[in-house]
Amino acid sequence: MSDFLPTGIQLTYLVAASLFIFGLKKLGSPATARNGNVIAAVGMLLAIVATMLDQHVLNYEMILLGLAIGSGIGAIAAYKVQMTEMPQMVGLLNGLGGAASALVAVAEFWRLLDSGAPVPLDVNISMLLDVLIGGVTFTGSFLAFAKLQGLISGSPITFPLQQPFNLILLAAYVTGSVYLIMTPDSLPIFLGVVAVSLVLGVMFVIPIGGGDMPVVISLLNSLSGIAAAAAGFVVMNNMLIIAGALVGASGIILTEIMCKAMNRSLFSVLFSAFGTASAAGGGAGGAAVDQTVRSIDPEEGAMMLGYARSVVIVPGYGMAVAQAQHSVRELSDQLERMGVDVKYAIHPVAGRMPGHMNVLLAEANVPYTQLYDMDDINPQFEQADVALVIGANDVVNPAARSDTNSPIYGMPILEVDRAKQTIVIKRGMSTGFAGVDNELFYKDKTTMLFGSAKDMVSKLVSEVKQL
Repeated sequence: MSDFLPTGIQLTYLVAASLFIFGLKKLGSPATARNGNVIAAVGMLLAIVATMLDQHVLNYEMILLGLAIGSGIGAIAAYKVQMTEMPQMVGLLNGLGGAASALVAVAEFWRLLDSGAPVPLDVNISMLLDVLIGGVTFTGSFLAFAKLQGLISGSPITFPLQQPFNLILLAAYVTGSVYLIMTPDSLPIFLGVVAVSLVLGVMFVIPIGGGDMPVVISLLNSLSGIAAAAAGFVVMNNMLIIAGALVGASGIILTEIMCKAMNRSLFSVLFSAFGTASAAGGGAGGAAVDQTVRSIDPEEGAMMLGYARSVVIVPGYGMAVAQAQHSVRELSDQLERMGVDVKYAIHPVAGRMPGHMNVLLAEANVPYTQLYDMDDINPQFEQADVALVIGANDVVNPAARSDTNSPIYGMPILEVDRAKQTIVIKRGMSTGFAGVDNELFYKDKTTMLFGSAKDMVSKLVSEVKQL
């Protein structure tokens, strides 16, 4: 039995890894994402059970207590957290994942220090990498949470000589790590590199604007996976290595997709402090100041929608903030009963995390078949009678296509200006995170419906019903 147990554990890990991969595959589509999540969760359950059977586990009581407390907190959070606050929750989970991985390295260092046993070079390097990546992920994710939650300003925070200061911190970490490789039993130096890693996480996120959070969250998610893989090398656990590598790789791929959707490099996102006032100096911001906009009331908007044959709804962060997704679904249902063909156009970076709009619309039970990605819906805008933009800004700005001086030039957008008519629901004429004015607002075919997304959509529903 004792000979079979290690083999059985590794075979269970193999099954769990296969379920992870299969679950990730299903997460690629909104229609199968829920099943994919369940499949991956079953894989994680198998991995936990197999790990609990390991002969190296010394204290089942503490492990079970931790599982009970963590499961309780997770269940309460999942039940109470609003869908509009999901980006913040994802940020917290990324941070906790990084912290857990870093604590594995800290605990292993402490164990080796107490035992007096020599520290193998590969384990030492793995611990140092785990501390660096886990620490950066922990504080960086919590700072991203604070920005999204409004606890601190979402604008980029910069100061003179910021990058040289970051380089000094990184150099201090490398120097401390080299010292620990040569003298692995120095507790003060180890605690010093832990502290430096935590500060690096803060410095990593503070110069990034709130509008870039989809990219940052994706990257931090990837880092949490890499930290878990490093922790796997520290304790020599194959499941941690595989699971961490999967999360790290998928997060990097998603980060690249987000950057491509914004037509910006990852370096630009991390180091250009995009969204500062200086960004607004060029492009559309200066060109549209003297132009006028046409505004309408809900009754006029309802007539445009009710007598259309085809309507494309474009949700944005304004819809999320107003929690208007259920009202939007009600409007869509009413229009369909009147014979109107309704589609939803989803931009990859709409909202504050990847898939944010998909999650919100799924909560309102919008059919997956009505959701169209940017590449699929753009060719259909010319046939659409009305494009209804709800709280979106930069992702529908034609300046990205036409104004070479605009900071967002070249960013793929939803081409709503090609529709026969465009209605934009927005509180005012404020700019998006890029800090540039939106040319769409001044187009001849565009009308503005000013007000809260939820309030205006509810009024549209009432007016449509009276047609």
